[in-house]
Order: sequence, then C-alpha cells, then structure tokens
Amino acid sequence: MRRLKILTWHTHGSYLYYLSQVPHDFFVVCKPGRPPGYGGRAGHFPWGDNVHDLPVEAAHAQEFDCILFQDDHQWEEDQFLFLTAAQRALPRIYLEHDPPRAHPTDTPHLVDDPNVLLVHVTPFNALMWDNRRTPTRVIEHGVLVPESVRYLGALERGLVISNHLGRRGRRMGPDLFLQARSQLPLDLVGMAAEELDGIGEVQHAQLPGFAARYRFLFSPIRYSSLGLAVIEAMMVGMPVVALATAEMATVIDDGANGFIDTRVERLFDCMRELLRSPSLARDLGQAARRRAQERFSIERFSADWDAAFRHVTGTAGGGSVP
Repeated sequence: MRRLKILTWHTHGSYLYYLSQVPHDFFVVCKPGRPPGYGGRAGHFPWGDNVHDLPVEAAHAQEFDCILFQDDHQWEEDQFLFLTAAQRALPRIYLEHDPPRAHPTDTPHLVDDPNVLLVHVTPFNALMWDNRRTPTRVIEHGVLVPESVRYLGALERGLVISNHLGRRGRRMGPDLFLQARSQLPLDLVGMAAEELDGIGEVQHAQLPGFAARYRFLFSPIRYSSLGLAVIEAMMVGMPVVALATAEMATVIDDGANGFIDTRVERLFDCMRELLRSPSLARDLGQAARRRAQERFSIERFSADWDAAFRHVTGTAGGGSVP
C-alpha cells in the first residue's frame, strides 16, 4: 500500500517524533521564527526524512491524503486561513491530547462531525469527553528509548519531569511537588524548571539516560493526560510514584510496578521506602518495564496509527469514514 501524505502541526514535539515513526510522510506547517504550534521540524529531535517543513503560505498548493488536527485553533482558524475548500473536504482526524478541563464529564468536544475521526490518547479521555456525533477511537501512546539505556537508580533522589510546572496551576501539582521536596530529595527538570529552583530542560534524546540515574520518578499531576515522561521512565525500568487519578490508575499497580494512591502522605512514605531500599526500587522498575513493553511499544503505536490513517482514507481495502 502506498505511503500517505499527512498534513499536521507541531503541537507536542515528543508526540510528533513518535508519530513520525509511522511509515507515512508528514508535512508540518511552520512560520518564520517557528513560534509555538508552527515549529515544523524544530527542536532537538532526530527527525526522519519523512518529516517535511511546510510554510503556511505554501499549504494551499500541496496535495495531501489526510489532515491531522491537534489543537482547537487549528480546527477553528488555520484550516480556513491556509487550506482550500477542496483540502478541507479531505479525510480529517482530530487528535485530542487532553481530558476535558471545563467539566470532567459534561464538556462537549469542539469537533461535532460524523465525517471526522476523533482520536483520544487514553481510554479515560475518551470516556470523559462528550464526543457527540463524532466517531472515536483510542490510540494509546508508544515510545522509543535507546536500547543502551537501562535503570541504574544509584542516585538517592527522586525526579519530577514537567514543563512549565510553576505556571500550570493545581491541575499539574506544583504545590504537591513543593510539599514533597520540602521533605524528600527531589529534582525537577523540564522547560522553565528554574522557576521552581529546578535543574532546567534536558533534551529529549538525553532524558532517558539522565532519568535512569535517579531512584524513582514522581508524578505530582492531579488531572491530565497520561504523560510520555512516565511511560519513557517505565520503559527504561524506573519505578514511578503517582496519584491514582485519570489513566494513571490503570498503568501503575500499587506495590507491584510502582506506587499509586490519592493519599499524598502515603506516597511520601513510599518514596522514603524506595530511597531506603534500592532492591525494592529495582524490582518495581523491572515490573514497570514489562508493563510498558506490553502496552506502550512503538510497534503497536505505529500499527494503530497506520490503521487509522488507512481507515479514513479508504486505503485499507475498505471505504473511508462515511
């Protein structure tokens, strides 16, 4: 079957990098200066030859097989500013990265169109959104980590990985991070981590090896989508301590491949135990790696996305979405 031409945006760099493992050509819109959302091939990712910069002013002259939206403004504004009517009539997918924020159960999704496929990244997100008339499917994350990187855990500290943690409110748990750090040795990495006296940003390619030195990963997130950093940590064999909310509750088995609870003080006690017991951390991390390999392999992720693209374009032996 032929390779497809997919138009999309640079919304989340690491997700786009993993998406580019799907054997199709991705045309990523860009603007001068590469502002947020229009970065094209920007960043420190090892982009393949199947990822192409596409200046927004040239989009209308390009032929595509499918349009992949990833953010509200792309759906509400960009398609009308940069695409022709014929392009807007192409097979379309809206990739929703997050759970609903306005209300956890009663928020209608922006897209209400039986001719569009709405893809959610977790079953929890698909459950909570009011998807209205739009057909949906779930494609869970898939990640790649270097084969040479494995958990070491010799550094008797915990690690938190989060971008702009100090600016994103209680939903992402900056207060819980600060509370934990007042009692436990914790480091923070990510964009603008310095605002909370963190280390700063670590490039994506170096992050698995950097994280593998730490005893455990702590996720202070109250309510969000399942983070790629958690899955990447599990894939190298690192134990995770997290709140038992959203999709995380189906990924971490408490006491078996990490620790999970809604009682914050108990999670602090679990982190202390991991600091005291390297053998416990290693055992939990090995179980976490097995879970990640079973559920979040890049091969399964790539196959799921290939199936979605071929479904909407009618290139899988059947018709496109009606």
